[in-house]
Amino acid sequence: MLIFRYLIKETLKSQLAIFLILMAIFITLRFVRVLGDASDGDIPAGLVLGFLGLYAPILSSLVLPISAYLGIMLAHGRFYVDSEMTIMRACGISEWYIARVMLLLSLFIMCVTGFITLYLAPSAAESEYLLREKARNEAGISALIPGRFQQTGNEKAVIFVHDIGQNDRLDRVFLSQNQPDAETSEVRVVYADEGYIQNNDDGTRSLVLQDGVQYEGEQKALNYRKVEFDQYQIQIADEPAEEPRRKVSVLPTSELWGDDSIEARAELQWRIAIPLSIPFLTLIAVPLAAVDPRQGRFGKMFPAILLYLGYFLLLLASRRVLADGKMPIQLGLWWVHGIMLVIGIGLIFRDRKTGTEFRAWLLRKK
Repeated sequence: MLIFRYLIKETLKSQLAIFLILMAIFITLRFVRVLGDASDGDIPAGLVLGFLGLYAPILSSLVLPISAYLGIMLAHGRFYVDSEMTIMRACGISEWYIARVMLLLSLFIMCVTGFITLYLAPSAAESEYLLREKARNEAGISALIPGRFQQTGNEKAVIFVHDIGQNDRLDRVFLSQNQPDAETSEVRVVYADEGYIQNNDDGTRSLVLQDGVQYEGEQKALNYRKVEFDQYQIQIADEPAEEPRRKVSVLPTSELWGDDSIEARAELQWRIAIPLSIPFLTLIAVPLAAVDPRQGRFGKMFPAILLYLGYFLLLLASRRVLADGKMPIQLGLWWVHGIMLVIGIGLIFRDRKTGTEFRAWLLRKK
């Protein structure tokens, strides 16, 4: 029991460290991307943290398998480098016993990953999708950035706002309208002391300017027309298009079970494949982590990463082929898991002693 707890503790420490490092890296990359969208006015700045929070469950479901895999490689590699594995062997602890302990740990991680993949991640993806659609369709005052030239949603004008005051009032607004006829050189520029954005009943949005002046004329002419106004209104966003069909990736798992379409079957098998890959990766990682002390704990890290990339690239390719209807639904992604199972058993039987222990354990179970 002492060896059991020690193996679990050391492996979990490595897996948790790798998980946090990878999550920090990918969350930072996502933060930069979302922050760029917010600076461009594509999403309101107040929703940046919301998008990051919804992305975390989706990312964690993909990071957990590789963190479990590399965690075993690093922790067990240290056992071999520090000769701890040699001492365990001398005390009667076989590699097959270690493999069984790691498989037990992998089942726990698989359950956690399955809960995230089947329930939390789809819910987060759907919430992110709805939040992005809402931000795109209802972007108004929150999309305007003071001190920056921005194009309107219908691309018919360019706006510059000096400041946004109380009650979302726009202060000192510059507006340059694009003419529908590209062959004309007519220019129309509007400047107003203040204004506001108005949401219309038909779903469009208008910019209402007050106490301003409009300049209109040909670009190279000197006789511009100047018109002062008390109120000026221009449509800056057309009526939002009909809400598109939801992507299969954001559908709840309960809906996928009852959907017989090829896309739904492919998505469901993908969600199952992610947690199911963890025991197969564990079966490969335990024998592959065996290194010579002179090699160092990273001695077999390169082939291990190649195996992992090959595994998930095959899963991704099979998912696409399955979704295109070019592969039987019965075959699905299961053949990829079968290949990894054969590789894992082959690595275990490569060591004659471990293979003999494995066969003896199977005979006792019978």
